[in-house]
Amino acid sequence: MAKPEPRYMGGQAVLEGVMMRGATTWAVAVRTPEGDIALDVREVPGWSEKYRNIPLVRGVMGLGESLGLGYRALTWSANQQIPEEEQISERAMGWMVGGSMIFFSAIFLVFPAIAGHKVGDWLDFMPFQLAEGVFRMFLFVGYLFLIGFMKDIRRVFAYHGAEHKTIAAYENGVELTPESAQQFTTAHVRCGTNFMLTVMVVAIFIYTFVPTDGLAEIIASRVVLIPLIAGLSYEVIRQAAKRMDKRWVRVLMKPGLALQKLTTREPDLDMLEVAITSFRAVLTAEQLAEVEARTTTRAPATGKITPAFGT
Repeated sequence: MAKPEPRYMGGQAVLEGVMMRGATTWAVAVRTPEGDIALDVREVPGWSEKYRNIPLVRGVMGLGESLGLGYRALTWSANQQIPEEEQISERAMGWMVGGSMIFFSAIFLVFPAIAGHKVGDWLDFMPFQLAEGVFRMFLFVGYLFLIGFMKDIRRVFAYHGAEHKTIAAYENGVELTPESAQQFTTAHVRCGTNFMLTVMVVAIFIYTFVPTDGLAEIIASRVVLIPLIAGLSYEVIRQAAKRMDKRWVRVLMKPGLALQKLTTREPDLDMLEVAITSFRAVLTAEQLAEVEARTTTRAPATGKITPAFGT
């Protein structure tokens, strides 16, 4: 009988902190302006669990639930950094996130389609879909490179690295302390950056089968096919993550892991302390007992990234 797939841990960097998601709860821990750690723990909605065993659909539903948790975590983390009279409501943050998603969809979805269509007319040797995909990738990488110069974004990227190191420490069976977690790399195969790169590659393949008769039809197809591409990309990462012991899979995942150099930074021990606080808050009683046992056994670190995929 096949061993059931475990619930892997996932997370997200927020303003001055980290959000972690466990099996039944999710938590946000942030460093306050006073230097303390504030923690908020809530129950996971869990509606995406109904689709966990349905390929393609589970990726779309999991992504939708994660986006919902993400903007709520961002709202809470932002409110910990400002006076009470300036607090942001979750509804207001939702509208801001929604507006941002529409804006970035236009930039990274529609604009490359238009540019690729024009380039395809000029270059007979390059298929339109390939020209569009290459342009989208350059646009995406360039965007990540430029925002990395912003001070506040660099701190978010450092907390992103703290999230990865914390999860890697847990998955590799070492003592869960800032010092132990610090030895791991900031790259992780389940990272959203890796997912986004996979989305762009999968999109090139899917778009190859879409008619290119008119620009309006092309743009409409890019919007309509988002769920399919997201679902397929989820399955690709999911299967690849379970096979990271195979050399050819590691080779395929290298571009996505390398791209994380733009979206992560080396965190300090204070940042790792915040990430670990959030992580411990979402562990089940059984998982917490396992982590506590490591304090006495002190399992040796491997420095490897465990092949796993979480939501």
